[in-house]
Amino acid sequence: MPHAVYIVSSIRTPVGKAGSVFKNVRPDDLLSFILKSLLADNPSVDPSKIDDVIIGCAMPEAEQGLNVARISSLLASYPHSVSGVTVNRFCASGLQSIAYAADRIRLGDVEVMVAGGVESMSMIPMMGHHPAFNIKVFNEDNIGIAYGMGTTAEQVVNKYDINRDSQDQFAFESHQKAISAVSQGYFKDEIKPYEVITQSYDLDSQEVTQQSKIIFADEGIRFDTSIEQLAKLKAAFHINGSVTAGNSSQMSDGAGAMLLCSEKALKHFNLTPMARFVGFAVSGVDPKIMGIGPVLAIPKVLAQCGLKQHDIGHIELNEAFAAQSLAVIQELNLDPKVVNPLGGAIALGHPLGATGSIRAATLLHHLKRTNTHYGMVTMCVGSGMGAAGIFENL
Repeated sequence: MPHAVYIVSSIRTPVGKAGSVFKNVRPDDLLSFILKSLLADNPSVDPSKIDDVIIGCAMPEAEQGLNVARISSLLASYPHSVSGVTVNRFCASGLQSIAYAADRIRLGDVEVMVAGGVESMSMIPMMGHHPAFNIKVFNEDNIGIAYGMGTTAEQVVNKYDINRDSQDQFAFESHQKAISAVSQGYFKDEIKPYEVITQSYDLDSQEVTQQSKIIFADEGIRFDTSIEQLAKLKAAFHINGSVTAGNSSQMSDGAGAMLLCSEKALKHFNLTPMARFVGFAVSGVDPKIMGIGPVLAIPKVLAQCGLKQHDIGHIELNEAFAAQSLAVIQELNLDPKVVNPLGGAIALGHPLGATGSIRAATLLHHLKRTNTHYGMVTMCVGSGMGAAGIFENL
């Protein structure tokens, strides 16, 4: 029998818009901050007993290269004995890291793990600094691999008959739900405010001055958006398309992490779990319509866990695009009331490899807040995949 896996703590940074509040903050600094905060929140845990730190990152190069998991854990003053590994499943990297960490505990190999994700889209552009496709990608059989994400969204629009009005309405509601969540203070328990320090040089005084700003909240929410404003936006990817900047996810910066333990570790360190990891599944789809990935991954993980769709009371469906989210909801007949009740990536941002761990933090805290039994984090994944993970509130 597999060992039970418990989640003790799940936290994140605020999510900044690419090129904005975190534009000069290194991703390894964001991640080391959240890793250090995780330990501070759980002082009874002996850091030397953490068996590994697994971190997801979609573009693991430059400032978030060199095995950012290991580098950041050392910067966070984790003991040298605590190892680290970086994993990449594009947009599902942060969720995949949680699944890998849980698997180690389920097998009985380890007792304490840290998992999470990090991404700076300010410092590392989409596809990285030097993308180099295999020339075979451009053969007709493989051309979907070369499609940009926006192009795949337009393909989903055409295949699943998603109209522009419904996309803009979905985007508007994402912002409205996020605004409501902020007004009720729902993100405060999961967010660790981050201090951004900047320096400037005064030519007259020839002195360096230092400014400090505390970032408390997600930056991407548009409090003044409207259906009328969204409707005015031009298509972003196809001249006659319907996918716009307003009904797409925002490029973002952020990090998240969680502490996972076995039952033995819970008792040893006198910890109270907030949730149990139930299961994870991933599936492949045609890269040309990569956004539909959750349509395969969700039934797969439900079957694996012995659950039915109606058992899931809260679904964090990553809003890569309104079009693909609507297609997933339509194809699986998901209850819109349980999908992204606090808003999604269109409002809250999508820092690629960090998103899975960030959405997990939002899910777990809201399950606790509403006393909802089961929740799910799911997303489409670049190159044609879908991923889904299920958690049980305790």
